[in-house]
Amino acid sequence: MSKYHEDLQHIWHRYQAENGDIPTSSRDAVAWGVARGLLVIPQIDPLDRLAEDMSTALREEYRKDKFGRRYRVNHAVRVSKHGVQYTFWGVMDHSDRPFMEKAFAQRRKQIVGDCLQLKTDVDVYNDKHVEQEPIQVILDFTTDVEEVEGLGGKAA
Repeated sequence: MSKYHEDLQHIWHRYQAENGDIPTSSRDAVAWGVARGLLVIPQIDPLDRLAEDMSTALREEYRKDKFGRRYRVNHAVRVSKHGVQYTFWGVMDHSDRPFMEKAFAQRRKQIVGDCLQLKTDVDVYNDKHVEQEPIQVILDFTTDVEEVEGLGGKAA
């Protein structure tokens, strides 16, 4: 983890300590940190901002196939070269199989990582609150996926 992220976490915890340990927005904590001189509003490279906006837009582009299935059009592959991470975008209709296999594998790995972290978080919460009934988390999504597919891809 970067020092910058550690600093942001420290500021978050200072904000929480001063304002009460209740759920709040990160925007409120940032405004609090800026007002106290703990954070400086960054100068943003406009090309970086536009590239972020484009990545968001690419991630959000969907189409329907001939069967009416809604699918993501653009897919990303992250590659590190000389310690720098690059993201390459490809259009599903035109990208070759090796690119798409890598994109799908990377997305699957993200999902597995999210599931592992969710399980760990639930386990820790349950261990910290043994006086309560444990929260159960089911990581087999087969039934969930089938159910949503049965609703035409629209989550209930």
